[in-house]
Amino acid sequence: MDSALPREAGQLLRDARRVVVFTGAGISAESGVPTFRDDLTGLWARFDPQRLATAEAFHADPDLVWGWYEWRRARVSRAEPNAGHRAISIIQNRAPECTVVTQNVDDLHERAGSHKVIHLHGSLFAPRCVAAAHPAAFAPVSGNATPDEGRPVPPPRCASCAALVRPGVVWFGEALPEAALTAAVEAAAECDVLLTVGTSGVVYPAAEIPGIAARVGATVIQVNPEPTPLDRVAAINVRGTAAHVLPALVASAWQETVET
Repeated sequence: MDSALPREAGQLLRDARRVVVFTGAGISAESGVPTFRDDLTGLWARFDPQRLATAEAFHADPDLVWGWYEWRRARVSRAEPNAGHRAISIIQNRAPECTVVTQNVDDLHERAGSHKVIHLHGSLFAPRCVAAAHPAAFAPVSGNATPDEGRPVPPPRCASCAALVRPGVVWFGEALPEAALTAAVEAAAECDVLLTVGTSGVVYPAAEIPGIAARVGATVIQVNPEPTPLDRVAAINVRGTAAHVLPALVASAWQETVET
């Protein structure tokens, strides 16, 4: 398909009882959130991702790794949800049942109004201790905060056990959170429509989610500016960005306008 939105896409979404919205880095990039490797900029450009995104790296130099993630968290905190995020919130409120599943580690879906978002790769905003995975709290980032690029920052200690607190993301070599993956698979296996948005379809096991929906007979609708491996499982492929296509999809399904 080209960038034109097929009329049946809106009808399929409107008639669906169970919807899954599956998002990747593309939707956050439209809000100015760099992809993982694109965030190795400035003084951080001298580091290899493997030095910053593994458990081994954290234990070898926790101040360095925590500093980079604090910098990333500050950048995400200054970003704003875009029209794609807001459209997904409307879909979740309009559909009888809608599950939002994301590969992104930001909180833009939540800030746009989506609820109970399944984060397959964890979240920059859900730190936990390294010993017992106790959830940890940290100070919110102010809108003007800009941690020094390349500056190591000592991580806090867990209030429950005094162990180091680590970023709540999935690092290289780690399995996806079992509860999140199970919930995502179950939602995909029970949905009528799966809307996949801004994901490359190459990061496994998350990339299996649309295929699960297709195999049980759900209609997979893909929104992406470029072809991806998910083209072959999608019944409808719309070439375009989330911020452009999803408001049009909401308008087609429910004649509702998304704030841009």
